[in-house]
Amino acid sequence: MATMYYDNDADLSLLDGKTIAIIGYGSQGHAHALNARDSGMKVVVGLHAGTKSRHKAEADGLQVFSVDEATKQADIVMILIHDTVQAQVYEESIAPNLKPGAMLMFAHGFNIHFGEIKPPATVDVSMVAPKAPGHRVREVFKEGGGTPGLLAVWQDASGTAKQLGLAYARAIGCTRAGVIETTFKEETETDLFGEQTILCGGVTGLIRAAFETLVKAGYQPEVAYFECMHELKLIVDLLYEGGLSYMWYSVSDTAEYGGYKVGDHIEGMVKEDLAGVLREIQDGTFANEWVAENKNGRPNFAPRRKAEHSLLIEEVGAQLRDMMPFLKAKHIKQQD
Repeated sequence: MATMYYDNDADLSLLDGKTIAIIGYGSQGHAHALNARDSGMKVVVGLHAGTKSRHKAEADGLQVFSVDEATKQADIVMILIHDTVQAQVYEESIAPNLKPGAMLMFAHGFNIHFGEIKPPATVDVSMVAPKAPGHRVREVFKEGGGTPGLLAVWQDASGTAKQLGLAYARAIGCTRAGVIETTFKEETETDLFGEQTILCGGVTGLIRAAFETLVKAGYQPEVAYFECMHELKLIVDLLYEGGLSYMWYSVSDTAEYGGYKVGDHIEGMVKEDLAGVLREIQDGTFANEWVAENKNGRPNFAPRRKAEHSLLIEEVGAQLRDMMPFLKAKHIKQQD
């Protein structure tokens, strides 16, 4: 069984007199900074020159410095910028200014686990990873609750890295819900696998394939959209609330029988492929490919992103969502 930690396992006083530098002020950055500040911690934000986030952080009442200056002040440096730029920012701005004895923190283990960032032996290296998007981490905290999280220690130079990590987890609200102890390896590999096979890759791949199958067979795209995209939320909510059993209990017997029949078939088809996906994550193949893709200007990623925004299901879906005001539909501009 996993080891779980809660508020009574974490001592906030370990952070007394320490300065926490949050590097980045996006989804996770703003939540960590504001939650820790509201827990009584001294927090500064480190941002690169010209970022639009500076005004937002200052409006939220936080002190903002360059990444270099924030790191110089900090006893704890939490890096919450995109994986793809962490190594460069670390080498240029964090490593030269990191105090001996400081703690370097992450919310995802990619750059440590795959060796893109190599901290000195004089610092603690730990991870606190909330299992929720940043806006939920903040919202739930303000409501008096917390989101579950993961805790890992990669390097314990001080002998107290785990205790300090737990104190940080409490400061941002994770120990209110429970924190699971893990490793950088486990968090990184399972996170990538989940994203690629279920949460991002698997679900979207099935949606596209099912929608296109119905449209090719002559069914109206609008009807296909409702069956293959819109109603997915209903099922996900059931799974979220009560697992597979509650979902099967809640749907019709016809849906349950058909789900077993076709689900077993799909599961059998993809199991071998999923094992291959996991191997490429574990042996570094995916990490090396993604690092190279970014260093080379994203020649494959950029056109694939553009193509995704041009799909028929996206065109039809946008029109239908605008007809349902209760959804509060979101419109995302195509990114370069």
